[in-house]
Amino acid sequence: MIAEVISVGTELLLGNIVNTNAQFLAEKCALLGLSMYHQTVVGDNPERLSQCIRTALDRADIVIFTGGLGPTEDDLTKEVCAQVMGLPLKEDPHTRARIQEYFQNSIYKKITENNWKQAMVPEGARVLDNHNGTAPGLILEKDGKTAILLPGPPGELYPLFNQQVYPYLQELCPEKILSRMVKICGCGESMVEEQILDLIDTQTNPTIATYAKTGEVHLRVTAKAASTEAAEQMIKPVVKELKKRFGSKVYSVKEEETLEMAVVRLLKKHELTVTTAESCTGGLLAGRIVNVPGASQVFREGFITYSNKAKRKVLDVSKSTLKKYGAVSKETAREMAAGGAFAADADICIAITGLAGPDGGTEEKPVGLVYMACYMDGNVTVEKYQFKGNRNKIREQSVVKALDLLRRTVLEGKGKDKA
Repeated sequence: MIAEVISVGTELLLGNIVNTNAQFLAEKCALLGLSMYHQTVVGDNPERLSQCIRTALDRADIVIFTGGLGPTEDDLTKEVCAQVMGLPLKEDPHTRARIQEYFQNSIYKKITENNWKQAMVPEGARVLDNHNGTAPGLILEKDGKTAILLPGPPGELYPLFNQQVYPYLQELCPEKILSRMVKICGCGESMVEEQILDLIDTQTNPTIATYAKTGEVHLRVTAKAASTEAAEQMIKPVVKELKKRFGSKVYSVKEEETLEMAVVRLLKKHELTVTTAESCTGGLLAGRIVNVPGASQVFREGFITYSNKAKRKVLDVSKSTLKKYGAVSKETAREMAAGGAFAADADICIAITGLAGPDGGTEEKPVGLVYMACYMDGNVTVEKYQFKGNRNKIREQSVVKALDLLRRTVLEGKGKDKA
């Protein structure tokens, strides 16, 4: 079956809002095994919206709309879609009662007249209760075509889709689709693909798709089968083979688990505490770690030592080291890691120092040069990287590599100088 997404809103065309809804819906449709060949963004104009709807219904089986279901005059999605599909609008008593209840339980007690517009639904529509807003979702079916109308705010769309639309679409799809993610750190996308090219060239079902992330590569293994259980059995040997080929570079096989979540899980498992000592990343590494629920069990504290004075005062980096080798050096990184572990009384300290730019680079030490060190059990691993990109990109890549260095140090249980 073919699906298409139409995102409605002039604010999307103007760039005032990033269209994260389209990405979310596309990923969900892919998981369901729906083919998607087109996505459209259209402004709040009835003529252009009508044309988009007619085109989409002509070439797709399922058209999913996001946005344009609000109470104002420029919210036109429902009205135009109903007109194109030849479905008159009628007030739905159930939705009207829900709108009344929503306002009674909110800080805005008064209901303006235009809010009742949201209680009007196309004849024969399946109404999807929106538990996070006033605009209900709608499913319209006519002449073998399906239109699914969803509110624009992600906080309303995501739960509405996951709880009500996804199960509906699963029933429409004859085959069950199941995916598992294999997440890899320490390899580039081209290197990963080279190591699994034989699997990709001969794949039919399951299939393997590669996704490049900052400092990571994700492999999605997807299988189609008559049942979820059968699809699971098809996926298992492929995931096992990928784990065999990439070994410790695989940090997770869970869709929802991030690199920092995997690191915190590993630290908990080994009952280890960690602290961070950051210069060029300015707390980004600590921020990633403390974003993980339960990180307080393993994270002691984070040091942001941006200046040389701070490195000396807080981390006990020697003045002679800074003078002889500079702040961006393996020697300084090593002392930052050892000093941070001592200062926080932590089992492990991960330290970062580098040149994020855009200024300050030299021929000897160009922008993007980053040293990171990890202290554990009296040993220190030091690694050197030369990153490319703008300031934000360099800092982001540094954090990912530092998390992976921390992860590998725990797995190996020792430090080794690699700079």
